[in-house]
Amino acid sequence: MMQVTTNAHFQSDLGLDSLDTVEIVMALEEEFGFEIPDNEADKINSISLAVDFIASHPQAK
Repeated sequence: MMQVTTNAHFQSDLGLDSLDTVEIVMALEEEFGFEIPDNEADKINSISLAVDFIASHPQAK
């Protein structure tokens, strides 16, 4: 069984592909109510980076 941790990388640890990563970013945008620019979205490749980005964004609900 795979254990998901905050340090889990989307591709190497969780086996997600680039389309899965795009879908995660889209889900984050919908959930937290703001658009993530493509240049920032490209950097979000792990759970911890996603959490850090959302936590530091002033428009996050």
